[in-house]
Amino acid sequence: MKQYLELNKSFINGEWVEGLSSNSYNILNPYDDSVITTVKLATKEQTQEAFEAAQQAQKKWAKSSVEERKAVIRKALEYFKENKEAILETMVVETGSTYIKAEMEYQITLDELVEAEKMTEEIYTYREVPSPIEGKTNRIYRLPLGVISSISPFNFPLFLSMRTIAPAIALGNAVVHKPDLKTGLTGGSIIAAAFEYAGLPKGVLNVILTNSREIGDEMLTNPHAKLVSFTGSTEAGKHVGAVAGGALKRVALELGGNSPFVVLSDADVDRAVDAAIFGKYLHQGQICMIVNRFIVHKDLYDEFVQKFVERAKDLPYGDPRNRENVIGPIIDQRQLEKALKVIEEAKAEGIPLALEGKRVGNILTPYVFVDVDNDSKLAQTEVFAPIAIMIKAETDEQAIELANETEYGLSSAIFTSDLEKGTELALEIDSGMTHVNDQTVNLQSNTPFGGTKESGLGRFGNPWIVEEFTVTKWVSVQHQYRKFPF
Repeated sequence: MKQYLELNKSFINGEWVEGLSSNSYNILNPYDDSVITTVKLATKEQTQEAFEAAQQAQKKWAKSSVEERKAVIRKALEYFKENKEAILETMVVETGSTYIKAEMEYQITLDELVEAEKMTEEIYTYREVPSPIEGKTNRIYRLPLGVISSISPFNFPLFLSMRTIAPAIALGNAVVHKPDLKTGLTGGSIIAAAFEYAGLPKGVLNVILTNSREIGDEMLTNPHAKLVSFTGSTEAGKHVGAVAGGALKRVALELGGNSPFVVLSDADVDRAVDAAIFGKYLHQGQICMIVNRFIVHKDLYDEFVQKFVERAKDLPYGDPRNRENVIGPIIDQRQLEKALKVIEEAKAEGIPLALEGKRVGNILTPYVFVDVDNDSKLAQTEVFAPIAIMIKAETDEQAIELANETEYGLSSAIFTSDLEKGTELALEIDSGMTHVNDQTVNLQSNTPFGGTKESGLGRFGNPWIVEEFTVTKWVSVQHQYRKFPF
């Protein structure tokens, strides 16, 4: 980990540079609030320099060969493999991830690089489409888009940064990336170090350690940015969409979620509980596609709740550096206070608890609210904490209706013994992803990842991200003389 503490600087045009702002930011260990490292913030002018460097570097990188791009991706992958333990340790200490979650995030980050290598062959290739005009051929090309502005959150910072950066580079684009400062090393510096090691030309990847108070909307308005890739809250995403869209920039937005976990009348309760515990309490519930609402058929409700509570109350918690622990800290005091407010408001409304957790330092142990009304504020809030919400459904049909009664539509899950029925009902849930007999937290780099409604726009994953990060161009060639009517 020590090697990354020194990388508390921005990476601009291939150089590690200290921020020129008079303001600094302490990156804290969320478990004990100790200072990991201090970052001097990059200024708006430095951010503009990064975009200028990216704009110039992209022109040459766009002309790089498939083998050049593959070689860089492979070397970056090699870096991650050779530095695994230091990367995991940094993730655990900086993000509050348990080792279970850190290992998972590390592996899907590697998978993203593997998939990105396959994308290197997508640009400048073409397909032909027929023409009604005699002697004409039509070629449809994909070309690099240009400079991509990338903004990532604190919860899965390594993966959620890499899933933009790796495909963008593989497709001949340049990137200016701003990670959440709370996890600036994991979400930014480690990735910059990997691509520096890989020999990526200067300026193709720039990582800015700063915040919006320092640079305003520069990541959204800079004229060189052709697309803004943002992962975060729906509120912030709407702002990104409004500002970037107003400048006719493309956006890829992965926003909030209120994922339902539907237990139908014929489900295997024990298997459902196994999946439910993981899908609710991984990373203390701080995941956009974590299970937010458990919607259980009335015939199975009591049994499901009882077995869920028995499992939840025994989950080990504490310092995430202890590999036995499953529950670690909430990322910071602000997020912790928000979670506590959700709990107190629900209790004030008289919503019963089957399991009342507790605050232990910066950790919240599991809470389980039961008999929750799907229309309540609690059920319609993305809690982003280890708070489970149990809702009883009278029928299987009502369970699906309740699942859809939310402004969000990111991930969802259905448990049933009838796989054909489960698959049919999966298509009725208005979300970007539905998992039958599994929980809601699934990540795979060769599948379309994204949401509906207020959960976002666009799709990540190969080949869908190729469409987002390239320009489609039609080139027609008239091989023989064409006669015109006048």
